[in-house]
This record gives sequence, C-alpha cells and structure tokens, in this order.
Amino acid sequence: MAGGGGRPRSPPRALRKAQLVRAVPTEEQHSVDLIEKNYVYGNTKHEVTIYVKVFTNSPFLVCMDLARSREEIIDPKYLWIGPDGKNLEGRRYVNLTETGKLMVMGFKESMSGAYTCTLSHKIIETTTQEEREMFEAYQFMVYDTKYTDTDDKVLYKIQFVITLQNSHTNYFLKAYREADHAYQVFVRFTTRECELTANDLFFEELKKILNNIISDLMCHVIESSCKCHSVKIPKQGLLHELFVSFQVNPFAPGWEEVCHQVPYDCEEATNMRVQEARDRIGEFFSKQTYALKREFQTVPTIHYVDNSFSVIRIDSCRPGFGKNDITHKNCASCCVVCDPGTYSPNNDVTCQICTRPRVKKYGARSC
Repeated sequence: MAGGGGRPRSPPRALRKAQLVRAVPTEEQHSVDLIEKNYVYGNTKHEVTIYVKVFTNSPFLVCMDLARSREEIIDPKYLWIGPDGKNLEGRRYVNLTETGKLMVMGFKESMSGAYTCTLSHKIIETTTQEEREMFEAYQFMVYDTKYTDTDDKVLYKIQFVITLQNSHTNYFLKAYREADHAYQVFVRFTTRECELTANDLFFEELKKILNNIISDLMCHVIESSCKCHSVKIPKQGLLHELFVSFQVNPFAPGWEEVCHQVPYDCEEATNMRVQEARDRIGEFFSKQTYALKREFQTVPTIHYVDNSFSVIRIDSCRPGFGKNDITHKNCASCCVVCDPGTYSPNNDVTCQICTRPRVKKYGARSC
C-alpha cells in the first residue's frame, strides 16, 4: 500500500499472465508451474504446495503477495519460522535476504514442512501522519520428493488451493527425488519341443551373454524366467516357443562405488546407466533377426522370434518416499517424501499408513 492509509486494495492477483507463472484456473483450484523466475509469492487467501528436489535449493519464498510486492512498504519487518517452530534467522541452511525472501539450501526430506513468515509494516495516514502497525502471515509447506518427470526445465511444481476459511497463506514445501528405474524385458524363442534338454542350457547361456553385455555399466539381469508353450500360428500349424522374461536392474555388485563418484543426484546416474543397458540389450536382439536372415543357411533349433522383444519401465522409490497421484496431483510422477503418520520401509512406491500414531516426521522408514 502506497504512502496514504485507507485506500482499498484490489484482491491480490498472483496469477497474472505476464508474470512468474502460467496457470489454468478452475473454480476452486489453480495449478501453477514455476517457469523462469525463481520466486514464489504468497497470498492471504491461498494455500501453496511446493515440491523441491533433494539436495537442490528451493525457489525464493517471498513474504508477501505479488500485488503487495509492487507497492511501497514502510518499515517492513520479516519473521520466518521453520517446521520446528523456531526462528530461521542465522540458520546455515537458509538464505534469508533483507527484503524477506527465503531460500532453503541443500534441501533434504527432514526439511519438509510448514515455513511461516509474518510481515509487519506501518501505514501512515496522509493527513494526520498517524502510524498504524499491520501484520500479514504467510505459511509455506515444503516437501522433499523424487521426481520422474521427463521435463527437466520445470524443477518446482506449485499448487495453489483456495481455502476461504483461512486468513493467511499456507506454503507447503515437499522434497522429492527421482525414482529409480529398472526395465522388464519380454522376448520369445522358437524351439523344437518343450521337453528339449537344450532349452535350459540355452536359457542359462543367454543370461550369461546379457550380463556380459551390460556388466561394465554396473547393471545385471535379475528375476529371470523361461517357460515353454505351444503356440498355434495361422498358416503354420503348432509351434513351440520359449517365453523369456527378465529385469534389467542398475544395482549390480559395485554400483555403490560408482554412485559415490556422483555427488547428490545418484538416481540420475543409475537411471542413465540402466537406460544404456536396456538399449544394448535391445540392439542385441535386433541383431538376432539380421543373423537369422543373413548369416545362417540352416536355422538353429532354438532361435529368436522376430519382433518379439518388448520392454516396460518399472519405477521404485527410495525408503521414506512414495507416489500418490491423488494427494500430489501436480507431481503425480514424483516420489514424494512420506507425510507424518505414514512410512515406506523399502523400495516400494507407496507410503503406508502407520497404525500407531508415533511417526511425526517426514520421510519415515519405519512405523
């Protein structure tokens, strides 16, 4: 509010087109993606959820709404309170500017929670020069997540939920991390008969070959199976085929040493390695088709079925994280830190509800 007092302010407009965010408003909810500017503005009528990737810095949380930031403020004072209920001033992991902007640095799941800022400033009546103290409260909720979105340009996902009951703004910062990827592969081979002794020998040899192809990537083949079925092929009669499936996994013995060479974002490194392993295996099977057509005069007893190779990606979250496309609609593909009262003890993608209400922290791995 500029100099004089008593002038009515129009409702804050944090979602203007030419500003920091793009939005598609609905009747009750605004979904917002932070695009370029590294600032998130509050609003006394909005509740805001922000997802921050672990070990990165949060965007700057501004202790005022966008409309207020464009006005003159007299004697502003800012008080930031963290999730533990204590003053954030002087903390080593925060960057707190003199204009009330807060950045949480090196974000960890334990830093998730509500960040509250109180803005106090004066209003001076133009005619009487009478001074009045004004207070505005803004609350940020921060969550740590693992993120699986393929769009690397958008680091932060922000959700605005209008709550008419509240007279202040809630900012929810939630940490995330990328999910760990693995690939389930399906492939088929024609064999002479299902009882053939060579079928088992062939399967064992196939696993050795595949592991050799990807061993330098610290990846390996796990959870493999081979079953023989009789298949009726149109115009070809009854054939016998081996249905082979296996998982390409990035956690072969020694992967931790490779991971320690990459600071912080180990998931990105392991995901790149397992994707390369998947591509190598795909190329191996594509060469089988070429060899059958060009290099063999007599077709082997067991041989690859052309175009039978298929693959699907499997995501898993680190302990203490999980996915929920209902709770975290704006970050549905993220591995989000488990809320208080929930936990994840393994690499599943679900945060389980704790039957005993003892878990009061974010990212719990046990109940």
